[in-house]
Amino acid sequence: MADRTVPARRPAPAPGAPGAPGALAALAALAARMEAATPAGRDRGVDALRALAVAGVVTGHWLVTAWTPHPGGTVRVSSPLAHMPWLTPASWVLQTLAVFFFVGGYAAARSLRSAAGYRVWVRARMRRLLRPVGLPALVWAGVAAGLAVGGMPIGPIRSLVQPAVGPVWFLAVFAALTAATPLLRAAPLAVAGSAATVVLAADAVRFGLGGPSWPGWVNVVAGWLVPYALGVAWAGGALTSRRVAAGMLAAGAAGTAALVAWFGYPVSMVGVTGAKVSNLSPPTLAAVCFGVAQVGLALLVRGPLARLMRRPRLWAAVALVNLSAMTVFLWHQTVLTAAALAVLRLGGLPGLVEAPTGPAWLAHRLAWLPVFAALLAIVVPAVRAAGRLRGGRPGPG
Repeated sequence: MADRTVPARRPAPAPGAPGAPGALAALAALAARMEAATPAGRDRGVDALRALAVAGVVTGHWLVTAWTPHPGGTVRVSSPLAHMPWLTPASWVLQTLAVFFFVGGYAAARSLRSAAGYRVWVRARMRRLLRPVGLPALVWAGVAAGLAVGGMPIGPIRSLVQPAVGPVWFLAVFAALTAATPLLRAAPLAVAGSAATVVLAADAVRFGLGGPSWPGWVNVVAGWLVPYALGVAWAGGALTSRRVAAGMLAAGAAGTAALVAWFGYPVSMVGVTGAKVSNLSPPTLAAVCFGVAQVGLALLVRGPLARLMRRPRLWAAVALVNLSAMTVFLWHQTVLTAAALAVLRLGGLPGLVEAPTGPAWLAHRLAWLPVFAALLAIVVPAVRAAGRLRGGRPGPG
């Protein structure tokens, strides 16, 4: 019997592996389904802006939240920006909250047009915004109680829990502005200007006149009302000119630079551990100017982003982020904090529970980011499934 040469066969990729044809086909099928389910009039550019804003906030928090281990298995919160100020430009890219508020104002004003009435509309909005808060609040109340029972002092407990529950402040402000949307529609640009004036006055009292710090907390609402009201104005047909958008970008950037260079505002657009003044907590006039610049840039790139979103796979990724935006926002710091707690008994791990004092820490933290993302990809569907079991309606967030 003549010998036959049998062609060598490549090992089949494992199911779900990145190169597996089955996985690629499944991704392609998902993208095709989401493309087919998207209404023709959907403003994909707005969805892309929201997804970028969420991605910026999540990535920024994962990079600047750090803990330094101390004797006895305790930790203190820290920031790489305090040790590596050359990282400050990253805060200009990743602090994207103004874009989120801007898109939120736009979306709320648009949805209000077709609502059956304010009460029905606001009830649905509040349910969608506030329902996801209960589970993380319950989880971290239990964690804090467990750590206290285990003998950990209140200071380290606060250092661990505060980053995880911090996103709730954002939700409270966002919910308040959402409820006020009908009041903003008559003159949103005037509202934005008035809110900026309030921020200016509060900063003048705090910094220029040497007054107390508490007036600055009015900026928690006034500061974020500026981009939110600009979003309402955009929904009403304003800010459509590219010249206006470019002017906002230029004026906002120039205002931010002037405040930093000549009036002593911090260069970083996020808080830095140990710094006397934060541009974000509460928002300062520099943060407002920076937000105006971001809004101008968002208006300029919205068209190109909309064209990019015609690619089914890109659109599928953006649509998935938008469907779970609120859940991602509420749980992304929980993922990071849970990872830190898991390794705390080991005395710390590079890039996770370790003093963020140099480039080595940054390299290690960057290596952790895929781990956090994978954990978040597990947590988000589980949380949304739990919400459905409790009777919640599937939807964005």
